[in-house]
Amino acid sequence: MTHRVARLLSVVIAGIAVCTASSAFAQAACADCGQVQTIRFVEEKGRGSGVGAVAGGVLGGVLGHQIGGGTGNTVATIAGAAGGAYVGNKVEANKNSKSYWTVTIKMDGGVTRTFTYTNQPTVKEGERVKLVEGGKRLALLAN
Repeated sequence: MTHRVARLLSVVIAGIAVCTASSAFAQAACADCGQVQTIRFVEEKGRGSGVGAVAGGVLGGVLGHQIGGGTGNTVATIAGAAGGAYVGNKVEANKNSKSYWTVTIKMDGGVTRTFTYTNQPTVKEGERVKLVEGGKRLALLAN
């Protein structure tokens, strides 16, 4: 009886080893799978190209020229142009600002890849994911 138990036990242990090895192989064989390392929200400040400053300066100068007469008119025109240029540059810079999400994934093959999304991802750091549609979407895998 002891010999049968020992043999049965060795068969069970061998079966467990095969299942564990095949499970690890199946996990490693997924080229599009990995674990989410970081998720970050990024805000890039925009820059003015000068167009906003020029347009704002012209508009501010025209409006400033409407005030007063003589030397006061000249001062108001210059002040209006300077103020308009400053405001125009700020408006253009705000218009050119960008915000997005970056997701860094450690792929099963060992490579780290980073993807950019306009909307907040539904996955969380530490979760296993599969890249779908060339990285346009992340599908959550069971842990």
